[in-house]
Amino acid sequence: MADESPLIRSLRAAVAAAPGDVPLRLHFAELLLAEGRNDEAVAEAAVALQHAPGDADARALMVRAMGMPPAPAPASAPEVPAAPAPAPEVPVAPAAVEPPAPEAPAAPAPPAPSFDWDAAEQQVQDLVGPRFLDDPQADGAAGTAGDAAAWDVDAPGAVRLADVGGMEEVKERLEAAFLAPMRNPELRRLYGKSLRGGLLLYGPPGCGKTFIARAVAGELGANFLTVSLSDVLDMWIGASEKNIHDIFETARRQAPCVVFLDELDALGAKRSRTHHSGLRNVVNQLLTELDGIASGAGNEGVFVLAATNVPWDVDIALRRPGRLDRTLLVLPPDAAARESILRYHLRERPIEAVDLVRLVKATEDFSGADLAHVCESAAEAALLDSARTGSVRLITTKDLLGAAKQIKPSTEPWFAAARNVAMFANEGGLYDDLLAHLKRKRKL
Repeated sequence: MADESPLIRSLRAAVAAAPGDVPLRLHFAELLLAEGRNDEAVAEAAVALQHAPGDADARALMVRAMGMPPAPAPASAPEVPAAPAPAPEVPVAPAAVEPPAPEAPAAPAPPAPSFDWDAAEQQVQDLVGPRFLDDPQADGAAGTAGDAAAWDVDAPGAVRLADVGGMEEVKERLEAAFLAPMRNPELRRLYGKSLRGGLLLYGPPGCGKTFIARAVAGELGANFLTVSLSDVLDMWIGASEKNIHDIFETARRQAPCVVFLDELDALGAKRSRTHHSGLRNVVNQLLTELDGIASGAGNEGVFVLAATNVPWDVDIALRRPGRLDRTLLVLPPDAAARESILRYHLRERPIEAVDLVRLVKATEDFSGADLAHVCESAAEAALLDSARTGSVRLITTKDLLGAAKQIKPSTEPWFAAARNVAMFANEGGLYDDLLAHLKRKRKL
C-alpha cells in the first residue's frame, strides 16, 4: 500500500483506532470507491454492517460498490426528470449528482429492487471474518476433548491429611515424599531435592486412595487434576496421545499441580500384554510426559500421584526411578480410621447409644466403602421397622452389628490374589510392605 494517498493512509489509521465508528468507516469506504478500489470498499462496508446491521447508508454503499463497475456510468436520457422540488407536481431540471463526464449530468443510480444479500455475503466472506466464533464442540470435531482449556483443574481444596483418620504410616511416607520438601525450600535446595515426583498408591478397592491424593493436594496448596481412562482414550489415531500431552501441559501451566492418574492399570497396562498398538502408544506418551521431555521447563512443580488395585499389571517402565518410583500400600482403615469413618456416616442419622468400640472391632478388614454400606444397611433396617410398627425408632448398636455380620469385607478377594504375587513375584522387594502386612495378619 505504498501508493496510497496521505488522506487514505490517515483515514485507514483512524478506522483502525476506532473500529466501531460506522460513519468514519463509511467515509473511508466512499474514498476507496472513488479511487476505484471496489473490493476494499466492499470489505469496509461489510464491517460497517457488522457493527450496524440495519444501517441504510452502509447497505447503499455496498450496493454501489458491488453492483456498479468502476467504469463511468452511462449518461442519462434528457427526458428523465430529477427528484421533484418541494412544490408538489412541479418538475425541475435534472441535478447532476455523480457526473461521469462534464458534458452530460448523470442521474442517481436507484438501488436494485431485489438485491441478493446471500450472494453478497458469499463474495465478502473471504475479506471479512465472522462476527462470532462457532462452538468447537457443536460440530463434533475430533480432538476437541483434548484441548488444554477443556481440562477441569480443581483449585486447592480444604481437605488436609488431618482429615484422614488413622493411617499414620501412610501419612509419614507422604510427608517424606512430598510435603517436607515443599515446606522447607532451603533444605530442599541444600539436599538437591526436586519439586517433581511420582508416587504410586496401591491396595484394595474402596480404601481411600483418591481421598488421600486430594489431601496431598490440599497440604501442598496445589491444584488438582484427575485423569481416568475415559478422559484419555479417543477413537481417532493420535488423539489419545495428544490428550495426555494436553493434560500435562495444563498441569505445568497451573503448577504447583497434582496430577492424579486413577486406575493406572488401565491407562498404563503392560505393553507386552497389549495387542492394540493404540494403547501401547498411550503408554509411550505417558512415559514421555512423566520425564518432562516434551516440555522445556520439565515437570517442576508437577506432582504425579497414581492409584491402582493391581500394581502387578502396570508397565514396569512406569515404575523406574524418576517416574512413579515410589510405591505406597494403602491398607484397609485401621481402628482409628474406622471410628472416624463410622462417625462421618452416622453424623446425620437418628442413632441411640451406639457402641463404637464394639462396632470398630466387628468391622476389622472392612474398607471405607464397606463401612458406608454397614451404616446404610442399619438405617434401612430401622426404617423398615418404623414403617411396619408405625412409630419411629432410632438406629442402635444391634442394627449396626447385625449389618456388619451380614456383610463380608470386600478386601478379602484382593488379599487372596495379592498373596501369590507378593510371595512369588516380589522383584526388587516391591511388595515387602504387603508381605509384612500379610505376616502380621497370619495370612501367609
